[in-house]
Amino acid sequence: MTLGHEISGTVVAGEADWIGKEVIIPAVMPCNDCPICESGRGNRCLAQKMPGNSIGIYGGFSSHIPVPARDLCVVENRGDIPLTNLAIVADAVTTPYQAAMRADLGEGDLVIVTGAGGGVGSYMVQTAKAMGAKAVIGIDIDDAKLEKAMQFGADFVINSRDKDVKAVKGEIKAFCKEKGLPHNYGWKIFEVTGAKAAQEIALGLLSFVGKLIVVGFSMAKLEYNISKLMAFDAEIIGTWGCLPEYYPKVLEMVLDGRIKVNPFTETRPMSTIVQVFEDAHAGKLDKRIVLTPDF
Repeated sequence: MTLGHEISGTVVAGEADWIGKEVIIPAVMPCNDCPICESGRGNRCLAQKMPGNSIGIYGGFSSHIPVPARDLCVVENRGDIPLTNLAIVADAVTTPYQAAMRADLGEGDLVIVTGAGGGVGSYMVQTAKAMGAKAVIGIDIDDAKLEKAMQFGADFVINSRDKDVKAVKGEIKAFCKEKGLPHNYGWKIFEVTGAKAAQEIALGLLSFVGKLIVVGFSMAKLEYNISKLMAFDAEIIGTWGCLPEYYPKVLEMVLDGRIKVNPFTETRPMSTIVQVFEDAHAGKLDKRIVLTPDF
């Protein structure tokens, strides 16, 4: 098996009308023929195809990959955005959009993103702002990444390193008081890190008529009094991948500049994959790396 699930490229074989088209391959492609798909939840189709996981031996780090054509997202009029940079639309950008749709995010909403400086969190911040959020608060443990979040959509940021939930709440309350916003109800919280400490903060911030959308994955186990959901009339929602039908909408936001990818992306040759993985695991990368075949 070859890993990799964020892919953009050019069609070189298949039906004649597809040849030569630039496309983004969805990270999850539903079967479009089961009760889950028919209910509109095909992003979690149990028979879905996922590059690097369930399309035979093929993944994003292959030189070529055969995929179903019907869910491909065609790229046109991309301007100065390299096709390579659009590979990250396949997960890092579309996953936040699916999360936003699950949250019914809309004009005037109040949003908190835990992990706002990360590879997915930076796009969760941008997506929330692009969809009309009134205020976006970013939480992370890296000052440099938080500063960048402020440049790309966040209205206020908090470095939560060595802080408990009470301290984070205090900073949010002070910001809300200054801006004339409610601090204890109506916030939509997107937890994108999967880190236990961030999950604990996100749960601690969930309050009256709020929503917590779980985007990040972790094996960590947490304790939570679920009766709070009753008392708060609140919701905890899971989200997975993104419906292929949403891809053109997300791509439009990227191409018209509402969501920026170039400042967060760097292209390197596939032959450097070992070093890139080592740097990623060591936390040395400040951009999302897209690897291109040089073999």
